[in-house]
Amino acid sequence: MPLLDICDLRKSYPDGWTLQDVSFTIEKSEILCLLGPSGCGKTTLLRLIAGLETPDGGQVLVDGEDVTHVPPHLRGFGLMFQEYALFPHKDVFGNVAFGLRMQRMDREAVAARVAEVLELVGLAGFERRDVNQLSGGERQRVALARSLAPQPCLLMLDEPLGALDRALRERLMDELPDILRRAGATTITVTHDQEEAFAIADRVVLMQNGRVIQIGTPEDVYRRPASAWAAHFLGLTNLLDAWVLRPGQVETAIGTLKVEDSESEIWGLSSKVKLLVRPEAAQLDETGPNLLVGTVAERSFRGEYYRLGVRHDSGVELTFNFPANVALPAPGESVSLSLAPQALMLLS
Repeated sequence: MPLLDICDLRKSYPDGWTLQDVSFTIEKSEILCLLGPSGCGKTTLLRLIAGLETPDGGQVLVDGEDVTHVPPHLRGFGLMFQEYALFPHKDVFGNVAFGLRMQRMDREAVAARVAEVLELVGLAGFERRDVNQLSGGERQRVALARSLAPQPCLLMLDEPLGALDRALRERLMDELPDILRRAGATTITVTHDQEEAFAIADRVVLMQNGRVIQIGTPEDVYRRPASAWAAHFLGLTNLLDAWVLRPGQVETAIGTLKVEDSESEIWGLSSKVKLLVRPEAAQLDETGPNLLVGTVAERSFRGEYYRLGVRHDSGVELTFNFPANVALPAPGESVSLSLAPQALMLLS
């Protein structure tokens, strides 16, 4: 039995916006991420699960028990907001110990648990530090320790890395999932950033306009986006109008292309589709399949790889990634590329 079962949850607002029949489950110790653009319903859904808002329909089940109308403080959940909301008049110990004292734990047990979670988040020995003197990353860790200390059955993190600078965010993207797994915390996190979602989560729930578009592992969601919108949101912007000529072959503005996409169900359902050309599809090769001849519109060095923008005579522009050790033509020069058929896929 899953720890959390969300069944057809829905919520409407006077302006017409609606969260529509959302359903998913989360297993014990799993990290699940609600991913989508601003306004798609991620935080609304989190608040409904937490009990901070009441749904118009559907159920929230914890270990099979309906908690849809149970008050937030009786659900046994932990919630950490982007702003951290630390108590400025309390030191690190006082902030982390707050929930434990609310549970009426004795003094020795509180001290032991605070030390344990501070060790877990990499802040051992910080008990008497003034929270107002901590860095952004340290405050984030204190907020996480405070959320973990009472050992909630479900931990909910709303944009946990959103307030951090890039370098610190990159570091914590690596550290946060390890902290959560060592704590054994079942976690729902919310973000609009797919890189963050993929780095942290075991599974991703992709949302658009109050609906769940796709659920899967980060690898599955990235490798097989459920729609052209999903692909574009995930940063896969090489999307072409295409017409199916026969299974395995489509016609596009850049020519007739061979597509090895046996998993797609679109071949026999529609003649007009969207073709995703993945950024890793291209090779500098004039003799391979799916020849693309064009002009280099952009060459951008990204450290570990180059990003190459290519403009076809039809006006279509596509962007590809190449290893940093590949010698590429300069902007304005012509280029001939081969597009791997297995790196092309059909989308609705």
